[in-house]
Amino acid sequence: MDGGWRVTQTKPSTPVVRWLTTLDHRDIGVLYVVFGAIAGLWGATDAMAVRTELLSPGLAVWDAATYNAFFTTHGLTMLFFFATPVAFGLANYVVPLLVGADDMAFPRVNAVAFWLLPPALLLARAGIVGQLLGIPHLAPPTTGWTFYPPLSTQQAGHGVDLVLLGLHLSGVSTIASSVNVVVTIAIARDESVSWASLDMFSWTMLTTAGLVIFAFPVLGSAMLMLLSDRLVGTTFFAVEGGGPMLWQHLFWFFGHPEVYILVLPAMGIVSHVLPRFAGRRLFGFRSVVYSTLAIGALAFGVWAHHMFATGMDPRLRISFMAVTLAIAVPSAVKTFNWIATLWHGAIRLTVPMLFCVAAVGNFVLGGVTGVFLASIPVDLVLHDTYYVVGHFHFLLVGTIVFGLFAGGYYWFPLLTGRWFDRGLARAHFYLSAFGIPVTFLPFLLVGMAGLPRRVAAYPPEFALLHYVATFGAYVLGVGQLLFVWNALSSAVRGEPVETTDPWELDRTGQRTPEWASGAETE
Repeated sequence: MDGGWRVTQTKPSTPVVRWLTTLDHRDIGVLYVVFGAIAGLWGATDAMAVRTELLSPGLAVWDAATYNAFFTTHGLTMLFFFATPVAFGLANYVVPLLVGADDMAFPRVNAVAFWLLPPALLLARAGIVGQLLGIPHLAPPTTGWTFYPPLSTQQAGHGVDLVLLGLHLSGVSTIASSVNVVVTIAIARDESVSWASLDMFSWTMLTTAGLVIFAFPVLGSAMLMLLSDRLVGTTFFAVEGGGPMLWQHLFWFFGHPEVYILVLPAMGIVSHVLPRFAGRRLFGFRSVVYSTLAIGALAFGVWAHHMFATGMDPRLRISFMAVTLAIAVPSAVKTFNWIATLWHGAIRLTVPMLFCVAAVGNFVLGGVTGVFLASIPVDLVLHDTYYVVGHFHFLLVGTIVFGLFAGGYYWFPLLTGRWFDRGLARAHFYLSAFGIPVTFLPFLLVGMAGLPRRVAAYPPEFALLHYVATFGAYVLGVGQLLFVWNALSSAVRGEPVETTDPWELDRTGQRTPEWASGAETE
């Protein structure tokens, strides 16, 4: 061990052996990002299949079961195998550089955590492949990503079982990665990096990892109980004993912290990158740190706002409504600080900055639409309508994915040693920035008109808005294909980066420490 943390590796005989056996945090970070991108494309293909079906008010392309399978696997893939791995991949690469550590605290655990993900993804996707190939006993879940009983306990075949095993495996992977992040930041960081000088991305990843450590074991236990009901004959979630309500409590105790597990890394990236191109230090740095910790604490007290329509005790509903409204405050603090950082700044509209600014704008829209759902009377009307889908996707795509793109473009020269094509990158941004509101604003409108989500057929009067949403989704999809082409081609033959800090083009910009650290470790 070097310095107590780095594992000494022998030089691999071939590039393939190197990538299969590497323990270096930078290599593993790249593997995470590549894996997440592949899974994201797979999950996005499901979304395109869903939107294609919705071009017609009636069933035209897929039957109802296949449609249900597509939106189920879309949600599971994007949440568990795209957004989370990409966030932890970027953290794997840059957090040790930011905190002055030689490597992640446990390099071997780090490698094992990543290599659990490919088989987990194959298990989770086995059902949809079986559906398309006509293998009945491998039919995928048609329950939505929430797996509510009795739908999940009564669906025949082993498709649901395989998905549950795959998600459990991914949960073990994420917990192991999170422990590594916590120990790396708390113990393995350089003595010169104090808590007061810790950067915002590391703060948000530390909070994210803490959320994972407390939330994912609950999901893992619930999934094992569900598997036991399906395979052994137990009755944890039997209807007669109120089991579906028990599942909802266990699932959403994980499910709402999961929202913040996804959004906090994107918030950390915005807080890290936006000041760099605003020519100012992050306004109110300490308040942003405190708001991050407040989100981490409050995230575990809001889960039952997903259950307002279940008939729970009104006194409990009111308490959860109050905490849900309260958790909007630290998010508003972050938004104010980002805008204040831009105020009178020497702004450079680089590609990472464009994605940061758009992420902030989408976060405002997604957040405001979510505040309405915190109100019990409003939620009872809008629950399980397309309004919820629109609100969630403005956050998930408009904020989280845009934040990850901002980090991906910002650190692309660090990860590859090459520049991306700026023209293609800007085209990717403009297509994405156009596609998101065109896709998701119609969701809010049809939801307020009362259209339920998760239905393959709908009244013809909603057809025009669905046409608009599908057109926006296609535009959004073309933008992501441009990104994939840009990333692949630039990584191979992009312009080499010839400076230690390639973004140091304007001395008004603030330098972030990973560039110097990255150069020293080459």
